Amino acid sequence: MNNQQMVDLSKRVTNRRLFCQSSILASGLLVLPASAQAESLAGLTISSPLSKQVLQREGYEPAHAYDHEPGGPKLGHAKVTIKGAWKGAVPVRLQVRTTVHEGCSGKPIDWKLLGELSVAGDYQFSIQIPAGGWYRLEVRALNDTGSVISSAVVDQVGVGEVFLISGQSYAAGANDELLKIDDPRERTVLFDWVTKSWKTANDPFPHVDSGGTIWPAFANTLQPILQVPIGLINVAVGGTASRQWMPGQDLFRRFSEAGQAVGRFRYVLWQQGESDVIENISTATYVERLMTIHKALAKQWGFSPRWLLAKSTLHPTVYKKPVEEARIRAAIDQLWSVPGFGRGPDTDILNGENRGGIKSRRHFSPIGQRRAGLMWFASVWAALNEERVPSET
Repeated sequence: MNNQQMVDLSKRVTNRRLFCQSSILASGLLVLPASAQAESLAGLTISSPLSKQVLQREGYEPAHAYDHEPGGPKLGHAKVTIKGAWKGAVPVRLQVRTTVHEGCSGKPIDWKLLGELSVAGDYQFSIQIPAGGWYRLEVRALNDTGSVISSAVVDQVGVGEVFLISGQSYAAGANDELLKIDDPRERTVLFDWVTKSWKTANDPFPHVDSGGTIWPAFANTLQPILQVPIGLINVAVGGTASRQWMPGQDLFRRFSEAGQAVGRFRYVLWQQGESDVIENISTATYVERLMTIHKALAKQWGFSPRWLLAKSTLHPTVYKKPVEEARIRAAIDQLWSVPGFGRGPDTDILNGENRGGIKSRRHFSPIGQRRAGLMWFASVWAALNEERVPSET
C-alpha cells in the first residue's frame, strides 16, 4: 500500500467513526468516558431541612393573626438554615424558592439568590420563610452564563409550632388506643431523635413504649386552629420519678440531646408526678428538682423555653394516696407562678370512664386520651395568647 492509499484509508476510518458517533448521539446512547460521566453526574444536594421537618416560628401574635389585620395577619416566620453540598464546576450561584402545597397555608417565595460558591463542597445559607406549609423547597445552581446546571428539592417543609414532651407514663405510650392524625395532609409530625427523621405523628411514638398517647388528640384540635404544621418530640419514660430527670442522670441526657437535635421549640409539655407520689416526695423537694432541671436544660439548649406543667398524680389500681398526691399538686401550683413555668391541664379530674382497662393498668381509655388531649390544647392555646411579642424599634 503506497502513501496515498494509506491517507485515503485513514480518512475513510475517521469519517466512519464520526458517522457512528453522530448516530449514537442522535439515538441518545452515547456512553461517556469515566471522567465525563463523573462531571455530568456531579450536582447539588440538600441535607437540611429534612422532609416533613417543622421549624419553630417566631413573631406569631394570636391577637393579631386574623385575615383583616392592618398590614396582614401576624403569623410569624422562621429563619431556615439550608445545608447541602455542591459537586460541580465553580463558580456557581445558588437560588432558592418555595411553593405551597395545595390546600396548605403559607406564602410562596419566588426564585431569589441564596448564595455564591467559589469552591465545591459543603454550603450553608439561611432564608426567612413565612409560617405555613407544607412547602416544597427547591435550590438550583446557575453557572456564570446564568444557565441552570443542577437542582435539588426537599418536599413537605413546615414553619409552625414545635413542642418537646416529657414526663412518665401518661405522657408516654401507656394508654389504651393507638390514635391517628386526622389532618388529610398530615401536618402534625413527630421527630425521632435517634434516627434524626420526621414522620406523621400517629401512635405509637418511637422510644416511649408501644401503646397509645394523648398527643394526636392534642394536635388534632390545635393544628386546625393554628393552620400551620405542628412538630412533636416525645422523650417521656413510664414509671420515672423527678429524681431520674436530674442533671447527671441518663434521662437528663435523653432530654437534653432530643432538644438539641430539634433546635428551637415553643414549650416543654411536662406530664409527671405519679412516681413522686409513690416515693412520698415533699412539695419543696419537687419544686426544687424541677427548677434545677429547668435551669440545667436551658443552659444545655442555649435558650429557656417555657414549661407547661400538668397536675398528674392520680393512678387508679396502683395506689390511693390522697395526702402524697396533694403534696405534688401543691408543688405544681407553686411552679405555675414561677417565671419559666406555666399552667398545664389538671388531668387528675379525668377519672371513671376516662381510665382504661386492666391491660393498661388503668391509664387513659380512648375517651380519656381524647379529653386529656383537649385539655392540653386548652393549656397551650391559653399560654400562646398570654405571650407578648416585643415591639420592634
